Amino acid sequence: MTAAARTSVAHGTFTVERRYDASPARVFRAHSDPAAFRRWFAEGDNWTIHEWTQDFRVGGHFGGRFRFGDESNDTWFNDTEYLDIVEDRRIILSYVMGRVAGGEKQRASASLATTELIADGSGTRLIYTEQGAFFEGADDIAEREHGCTAMLEALGRELEAHP
Repeated sequence: MTAAARTSVAHGTFTVERRYDASPARVFRAHSDPAAFRRWFAEGDNWTIHEWTQDFRVGGHFGGRFRFGDESNDTWFNDTEYLDIVEDRRIILSYVMGRVAGGEKQRASASLATTELIADGSGTRLIYTEQGAFFEGADDIAEREHGCTAMLEALGRELEAHP
């Protein structure tokens, strides 16, 4: 097969499950409270946040521009829309990620993500499922799953640090 005949979009789906020692209401609040959400979703060692917004409602958006490491690394963007929110139970969103180069956004992927919160004794079982389309080999499903797993570990630290 020639390079021109190969597809320019790769598709993938993954699911990550976690159990937290916090109620579904508390885990939901960690998503809906702008300060808490920013701490576990956007902040981290070596991350620089250039822009950040969050409007937690159906039809609302969140996202921004970020850089990992020093100024020689790429700036990334995340543009997300909330599609469905059921308090203490479910959040469904769609998002586009990519790089910012020369002031222009270059999309690398588009995804649909579902977060389910299920009561599990005194805690919560969280099920995160993502379906993605990755453009021109810019990203891959294993890399995205790794990033989302790290993000959900950060959520666990947030829940422990801010009960």
